[in-house]
Amino acid sequence: MPDVSTVDGGGGRWHAYRYDLKKRQQGPLPQVCNRYAADLVSWVLTLGGVHGQWFLIGPDGRPDLRVNAFFGSAKMKARAARTNRDYAYSVCLWLNFLESLGRRWWEATEDDAREFQFWRVTDPRNPRRVQRSSFYRDAAGLKTFYRWVGGRFQVANPFEELETSRGRKQEDVKWLDPDGYARWRDLGLRGLGLDGREDAKWGGRNEQRDGVFADGLYGTGLRLSEWASVVLPELPEETRGRGYYTCALADACAKGGFGHTYWMPRAALSGVLSYVEGARARSVRRAQMAGRYERVPERQITVGFEGRQAVALETDSGARETTTWNDLDPAARKLLFRRTPQGLEPLALWLNEDGLPRDGHGWHHSFETANKRIDALGLKDFSCTPHMLRHSLALKWYSVAKLVQARQLGHLSQEETRDFREQFGDHWHLVQTMLGHRQVETTKNVYLEPFRNLEVELLLRHADGFPVERFMADAFAAHPRVRTDPLAVR
Repeated sequence: MPDVSTVDGGGGRWHAYRYDLKKRQQGPLPQVCNRYAADLVSWVLTLGGVHGQWFLIGPDGRPDLRVNAFFGSAKMKARAARTNRDYAYSVCLWLNFLESLGRRWWEATEDDAREFQFWRVTDPRNPRRVQRSSFYRDAAGLKTFYRWVGGRFQVANPFEELETSRGRKQEDVKWLDPDGYARWRDLGLRGLGLDGREDAKWGGRNEQRDGVFADGLYGTGLRLSEWASVVLPELPEETRGRGYYTCALADACAKGGFGHTYWMPRAALSGVLSYVEGARARSVRRAQMAGRYERVPERQITVGFEGRQAVALETDSGARETTTWNDLDPAARKLLFRRTPQGLEPLALWLNEDGLPRDGHGWHHSFETANKRIDALGLKDFSCTPHMLRHSLALKWYSVAKLVQARQLGHLSQEETRDFREQFGDHWHLVQTMLGHRQVETTKNVYLEPFRNLEVELLLRHADGFPVERFMADAFAAHPRVRTDPLAVR
């Protein structure tokens, strides 16, 4: 079996593994299998397996070929690596749950699916209960799994009628206004105390990196995995007089594979560049002195750039091979290095203390640690998640759009204002553009995109100087799901 990464399905009976074909560890095959391939890696490739593909092993130590055919399907190969991993975990967890019921996966019923929901979310006998939103992700993956196997093996879908993430309650969505976000960041990530001064008990070592990362999420509206995938050559150059910088998210790093334009505030870019010259540079120097980068397997050395469009890589033979940034996914970006007078340096923007590229999941731990710290300071119900910052940016720009259009349209009649909005879209059209959301209607996407981007650029030029913080603090003061600065309220 190729080198694998294991995910425990909860009950320890079904297990999920991932092919790591790049290490090329050649294990001997049993004699009975020699007629199929010279070694196991070759056999996997002959059968159509690819690097990173997930597969499940059952309680009897054997694979279920029908289950694994789903993970090897064109549908799953086209999905992001993180989606494949999440689906593998969800299917593995579900199969172990069915094992406890004495049920096989093709025999599962809708009642079993609802019992699974109760166990995951509510059952007090389950010490590892999850939030409803986490279960919705499981259900969405299992619904996809059963739709695929159902059409091929005539299996009913027990999750067909179960609500997934699109049916979650509105109460699950929360926001932070600008003052609330600033307080959460300073307390949770930067180690300040309730008095706004540095807490003598603060023991963190990554306050600059973590604070800047959160500022970038809140400033750009990118998803965590998207912002975590940015590399140094993709950063815009800081220019005086500019409030925002237009950037491009690569298809290979975007949800669903659809990259889009995004805008980075000057303050966020300044913070990133300070981190690059400060904490990041120190991590790189430590790693260079320890020789860590020379020991990174499968690393790729960059030997040139074509603007922000493409990168030239050095092949094993010493030749140059050009690849567009748009086609490099987060895993490939973590293996990119460049030569400097001091030695190798990663192109990944976000690094761990040891100087190696930071895995996107590490940021969830940073947010969880920050929330625990704030709770320990006595501020209850004042937490934040990475996706909550995306919601918060939407709320902020909706507020900006209201203020800007109130000024621009103040002299128009009600009918003229309606005509303006029909041409350029309402406030939420602007927000959808800021966040890179895709429209259902393809025609709208194709023909309105230039107008939407133009409107956003106009909006950005007018946004500086608007009293957004004061406006939002007043407008949403009584809203039960918008969190403002709790200390200011006190």
